[in-house]
Amino acid sequence: MVIGMGFATNSTILPALVDKDCIILSDSLNHASLVFGARISGANIQVFKHNNMENLEYLLQRMIASGQPRTHKPWKKILIVVEGIYSMEGVLANLPALVRLKKKYKAYLYLDEAHSIGSIGKSGRGVCEYWGIDTMDVDIMMGTFTKSFGASGGYIAADKEIIDHLRINAHSYVYAPSMSAPICAQIIKTVDIISGADGTEEGRKRLLQLARNTRYFRRKCIEMGFIIYGSDDSPVVPLLIYHPAKLAAFSRMMLLRNIAVVVVGYPATEVISSRARFCLSAAHSRSELNEALKALDVIGDYLSIKYSRQPHVIGKFTAEEENNDELKSLY
Repeated sequence: MVIGMGFATNSTILPALVDKDCIILSDSLNHASLVFGARISGANIQVFKHNNMENLEYLLQRMIASGQPRTHKPWKKILIVVEGIYSMEGVLANLPALVRLKKKYKAYLYLDEAHSIGSIGKSGRGVCEYWGIDTMDVDIMMGTFTKSFGASGGYIAADKEIIDHLRINAHSYVYAPSMSAPICAQIIKTVDIISGADGTEEGRKRLLQLARNTRYFRRKCIEMGFIIYGSDDSPVVPLLIYHPAKLAAFSRMMLLRNIAVVVVGYPATEVISSRARFCLSAAHSRSELNEALKALDVIGDYLSIKYSRQPHVIGKFTAEEENNDELKSLY
């Protein structure tokens, strides 16, 4: 099912899935829409450390053993809520471990693929394809059309029983207007391109170009001495600035060089974890990336934000891989 707004997809779907007799285990760095949806659902919320499977398992064991407050009855549902790629960290969810824990403790898994669908995986199918996980092992898959699809709105994918329930109980589906026809057409065309249903190789070429751009940009930033968060294959590239006072200066100095960047500070991040977030695209040419990197190099020295002393080594493309359209080594 599709919904006209990405934020509303999370914030109104979660209350339709769980209630006060359920428990939500939420990653500490989940998006605000997931946090908001969890809070208004009325469910008991337990937050586990970011991508920390040991802490998640500990909470699962404790919640199952203790049961509901006061009555100690078993929880009606246990829902684990995570993102595919975390929007401010660029980190991929540890999906194999999440699926293992979900099955072991008979919980449900809600996966937000806003930043991963259409951007990772050999054919752009997101973190399930990236990790080689069967999508049937994920109970509810959510995504937005605002990133890879260049449109607006979001979607929920699940089995028929869940979707039928949501069509009746989700406020954003029952009371909100439908998507406009031009937006639907944009989404359908983009899906055709990414999947190759349009009969061309354009989607595959763009995915490969995005993978190259991601590796190249991350590697160059690290070589220059910046601290970069996230997985090597994540097109979301957070560059740590740390000092809140340098955040605005960084943005303005980049803008003076005709480069617009997104800078992120409190409350989206911790006060001392201010950062610039680069979201790479297949449309970026190598010359455009080099222009941005050149500006980063100069401004990084001027603002003294090259904090790294031990660069992390990203696997580089060999000459053969650079000319290999399949680029199988990435996956």
